Amino acid sequence: MKERIGFLAGIIKVMIISAIAYAIAMIPEIKSIGISPLIIGILLGLVYAHTLKKKAPLRWSSGVIFSAKRVLRIAIILFGFNLSFQLIESVGVPGLLASILMLSTTFILGIVLGQKVFGLDRDSAILISAGSSVCGAAAVLAAESAIKSEPYKAAMAVGTVVIFGTIAMFLYPILMKSGILGLNDTAYAIYTGASIHEVAQVVAAGDAVSHSAEVIAVTVKMIRVMMIAPLLIIVGLWIAYQTKRLAAKKGGSTHQIKVIIPWFAVGFIAVAGFNSFDLLPHALVNGILKVDQFMLTMAMTALGIETHISKFKQAGIKPALLSLVLFAWLILGGLVITHLVC
Repeated sequence: MKERIGFLAGIIKVMIISAIAYAIAMIPEIKSIGISPLIIGILLGLVYAHTLKKKAPLRWSSGVIFSAKRVLRIAIILFGFNLSFQLIESVGVPGLLASILMLSTTFILGIVLGQKVFGLDRDSAILISAGSSVCGAAAVLAAESAIKSEPYKAAMAVGTVVIFGTIAMFLYPILMKSGILGLNDTAYAIYTGASIHEVAQVVAAGDAVSHSAEVIAVTVKMIRVMMIAPLLIIVGLWIAYQTKRLAAKKGGSTHQIKVIIPWFAVGFIAVAGFNSFDLLPHALVNGILKVDQFMLTMAMTALGIETHISKFKQAGIKPALLSLVLFAWLILGGLVITHLVC
């Protein structure tokens, strides 16, 4: 009975902190600069982890872990209601090509540089690459749940992609208005949607130029978001292949090695497909999306609660350097690809 009460208390604690994060994110000044509740949630979680957590009963941790794992996976499935296959058609071939090329090149570049050049472990390289190539914090959370990495690695990845994504949100409109980019509004929107980290940051960067640029940019961005499911499945297959090869080199058995195909990624695709038929009332879908954002905030808050700052010190500056290199690629490589496809 005490364990069950502690489990519920842990969940309620996460919900309360998440509600505070959500309220802060709704403050007009905060909302205007594109800071999502997810980011505020992890920051509040980190503050709690280093202040009040030591006074809380240990049995509460089961509810926190449930929020970071189970709640997250359900939230990722429901995130599919943001998407429909009609989005792909609406932006045409240029938007689709830019999304695919930027996602794939950024992710591969991050994996190779992260492990071969910066000497990061596989999980850290995957998390930072996913956050930079797909959709920032939400992609890091999804990848973390798929590969089951340590919480501090996800928190570290979120921190780095948020910093550079926020810089991009302010930098892109300045570059556009200065004429340096050499793009029209439509091409700028594709460039923005294909290369800025967070959805909220894309909204802000697009709106700073024009409303039409904002709409196209968000649409292109959502195509990138849609690709998170196949990306996670490919990552699962790659990890299984690597594990089998390593086991074979050591002379061990490879028969017990399982392929990691995250079920929530399949559910995400199924929900997006269902949403494409437009069967549910829009008011209901909007309500589901609000609940989903709160669930994602809960997962991020729980991640912060389970993270200690000492782990960041152990990681050093290498994760930030990898994110910086990927940020430079998103700006320059994204511009080149946009000019090629538009």
